[in-house]
Amino acid sequence: MTETTIRPFRVEVSDEALADLRQRIGAARLPNRELVDDRSQGVQLATIEELARYWASDYDWRRCEARLNALPQFVTTIDGVDIHFIHVRSGHENALPLIMTHGWPGSVVELLEAVGPLTDPTAHGGRAEDAFHLVLPSLPGYAFSGMPTELGWSPARVARAWDELMHRLGYTRYVAQGGDVGAAVTDAMARQAPAGLAGVHMNLLVTGLAGGPHPSETAEERAAGEALAAFQTSGSGYYLEQSTRPQTIGYALVDSPIALAAWMLDHDTDSYVKIADAFVNKEPTGNLTRDNVLDNITLYWLTGTGASAARSYWERAHAQVAAAAASQTPPPASVPVAFTQFPGELFRAPRSWVEQGYPNVLYFNKAERGGHFAAWEEPDLFTSELRAAFRSLR
Repeated sequence: MTETTIRPFRVEVSDEALADLRQRIGAARLPNRELVDDRSQGVQLATIEELARYWASDYDWRRCEARLNALPQFVTTIDGVDIHFIHVRSGHENALPLIMTHGWPGSVVELLEAVGPLTDPTAHGGRAEDAFHLVLPSLPGYAFSGMPTELGWSPARVARAWDELMHRLGYTRYVAQGGDVGAAVTDAMARQAPAGLAGVHMNLLVTGLAGGPHPSETAEERAAGEALAAFQTSGSGYYLEQSTRPQTIGYALVDSPIALAAWMLDHDTDSYVKIADAFVNKEPTGNLTRDNVLDNITLYWLTGTGASAARSYWERAHAQVAAAAASQTPPPASVPVAFTQFPGELFRAPRSWVEQGYPNVLYFNKAERGGHFAAWEEPDLFTSELRAAFRSLR
């Protein structure tokens, strides 16, 4: 077996690991109730109490395990790290190869709802010519991928690994998609423009997060600026901690399932409100159900990847500092870029902002519903966006 070997993979979690999880949930010590009536002090006690009760008594990991094992899963070693990925080939002729990258606090779990519609469109209200061959890798340090043992796994390095993965699978022409951390990886792919990459789609504007003056002449542009400023001042605590001290928070994330759950829920207001409603009020939004949310959290817990996933933020931040110190600016994206604005995202990036960051905007659309976890929350809508975004590149 060589480093380029692609090995089959199955999820196999022991009964003892699940019993230990339930025991730790039951033994958790919780803080007293927050002193405000909103989430301004963090994840609310009522949300965590109901999450813990359901997690320990009603949640069934074996359902998620079976769902993952029903899909073709593999591992291959790239640049010294084992990369786990799901690879579903479409049965339709001339399907377009697509690699999609998840984010934090997500995993391949957040993309599972889109597998069927993307690979078998005729069974989900689409056309055969909209089919994709789908590759869903787990980021290094996340879930079933290996934890890097050396520095340097920035989004740019992941982007190069993804191109190697696609060529290793035999795809000489493909497209890429990403949100959150996955958007940073996809942005890097667009700038590296490896041979074979025909275009990209993103649903988080990483060039907007990077700062700098943005157009602010219209009401939409000013609203985006205000939302971005609010996130940076009062909603990005997790980002700062993971960018500067991932190891410190990592001790809690791999030792306490309740600490892990609370940390992962405290990402953005729109997602938090929807997830809290699913637990406290039993009213899920789209596919953000209690079981689906706990599938993702449990995956982090069982693989012990809370700290290693957090380090991806440190890697990105240090890569940016090093580039700035060397007066290096990334090259412009030279492949077509498609973008979908989802209303519940951290900020609603206007088209003018997208065009400011990318010179070749192939597609831009404002979706009716959905937030930060767009593929998870609204898989049908997300799928229709990808079909439309890449249609002209087939």
